[in-house]
Amino acid sequence: MRRVAALLLVLALALLAPLDAGALTFKVDGPTALADLLDTHLELARTLREDDLSELSADELARIAAAAPAQARDLLQTEGYFDPDVRVEAVQGGWILHLMPGPRSRVAEVTLYFDGELGTPAQTSLADQMRRAWTLPAGRTFTQADWDTAKADLLTRVRAAGWPLARWTSTVARAETAKQSVTLSLLLDSGPRILLGELKVIGLNLQSEESVRRLAGFAPGQPYSQTVLDDFQDRLRRTQLFDSVSVALPPDFDATQAGAAPVIVRLREASKTQTTVGVGYHANTGQSASLEVLDRQPFGLPMTARSKVQFGRELSSGEVELSSYPQADMSRNLASLQIEQDRSGAEVLDSLSSRIGRVREQGHDERLVYAEFLHSLQTDANGRSTSDALSFNVQWKRSRVDNPLLPTDGTQALLLLGAGRAEASNAASGLFGRARLLLQAYQPIGGWYGSTRLELAQVFASSSIGVPQKLLWRAGGDGSVRGYAYQELGPMVNGLAVGGRVMATGTVEIAHPLMASQPNLWGATFVDAGQAAQRWQDFRPDWGVGAGIRWRSPVGPLRVDVARGIEVHHWRLHFSVGVNW
Repeated sequence: MRRVAALLLVLALALLAPLDAGALTFKVDGPTALADLLDTHLELARTLREDDLSELSADELARIAAAAPAQARDLLQTEGYFDPDVRVEAVQGGWILHLMPGPRSRVAEVTLYFDGELGTPAQTSLADQMRRAWTLPAGRTFTQADWDTAKADLLTRVRAAGWPLARWTSTVARAETAKQSVTLSLLLDSGPRILLGELKVIGLNLQSEESVRRLAGFAPGQPYSQTVLDDFQDRLRRTQLFDSVSVALPPDFDATQAGAAPVIVRLREASKTQTTVGVGYHANTGQSASLEVLDRQPFGLPMTARSKVQFGRELSSGEVELSSYPQADMSRNLASLQIEQDRSGAEVLDSLSSRIGRVREQGHDERLVYAEFLHSLQTDANGRSTSDALSFNVQWKRSRVDNPLLPTDGTQALLLLGAGRAEASNAASGLFGRARLLLQAYQPIGGWYGSTRLELAQVFASSSIGVPQKLLWRAGGDGSVRGYAYQELGPMVNGLAVGGRVMATGTVEIAHPLMASQPNLWGATFVDAGQAAQRWQDFRPDWGVGAGIRWRSPVGPLRVDVARGIEVHHWRLHFSVGVNW
């Protein structure tokens, strides 16, 4: 009877008023979130909003309006409202849909069965693990989106665990409107357990197949795991020898191949030689121009050679680095030679350093072990002095963030430990130790994004030992304490800031998107503090405060900041690209 009454009202309105898009309106009288849902998806709302009503007859518009309550009930069921009260009222100039959604239904019971090999007694433990991983348990409100997501998530988990042919045989959601509850019953057929077969490598021309196979991390006959294939693909990508990498089972794979499923590795090799020219400006060291050449197989040897020269207003350098191809455990041997002239401070610091070591990468973690020889020449108002150091160092990096390029949640840590012997022309010779700890944390807070950074560093040595300036610590500048010049903060000697044996810096920052239409453009405010000193007893932090703009670009965040150094009463502009890491 309600549908008949609504239809009669619609017909009456249609006969009394011309079909004018500007005159007819539609409104939902109900909770805001549900009103937005119905206004977006109901045929009546879309017709009045998008169509040319002059092309619709009165009968057609009446049919659309009469169908609105049934369509609304179907839409509300997807949000867990299975017994709503919905009626359409024809008013002068349009329609009002009155909505009383009633109570929202919750999941009362979940019954999850497994068929195939995953349903056998031998796999009871894994089957129970999969049941615990179900993301729509009893007690949760039921929505169609959560129901679809839970099914897709569990199917992905089962396939990744070794059953790539798994499929849903039956999925039933039974609603009981009187109890406002939903009972879920599901049956998943895992199919047979798949074993990995031989590698089939496609796309090699320059590189050897052996350099690919040794990174596989599995042997033929090992049970299939998507994680194993993903790790293999990631290792190949991190070699930087290939522009594109794909590791997968054949697309036409079926259960008859379960004993030995071939693994197809499709590669597109990067060019043998890559040249990069750069011109830019750095907030810390001024203008610069650079030329970098990367050779991925110098003299036909299984290694990469990187050569780079940079000429800048305050910092110029040249570097050659040789790196072996990754081994099965993703370790590489390294050797490098670097010359540098730093004119950013009150003195001119020329240095020559050479390193030899080994780096191992595991996921987002890295361990670098190296020996370093450093020769330094310092020229200042007091004349020239030289210093040398031979040291052995270990550096660990650990990253647990949601996005390595654009982190918003998680933590990162770096720890450097080193020890060696130093000699200087104007000081005593002796042993020294060196340590640096960097901690960074990211945390979303509602619609805001917070980040913190803490850096602690120290050189352990007698005050009489002449440790090279390049191995000492100074603060200030972008990535340190904003509002101050690059390496401006340090102990003062004859009116000049020099490297200190202890350093601490920290940052607290809060950011928020500036406009809903531009979610990658953020505004930020921050407080920095830090200083370097000869002893912790002499440490007194200097403070900087400011605000800036963040653009979350594909290569990392672009930051433009204006900061005021509290102690120097001066404003300074800073900008950088990427994560300071």
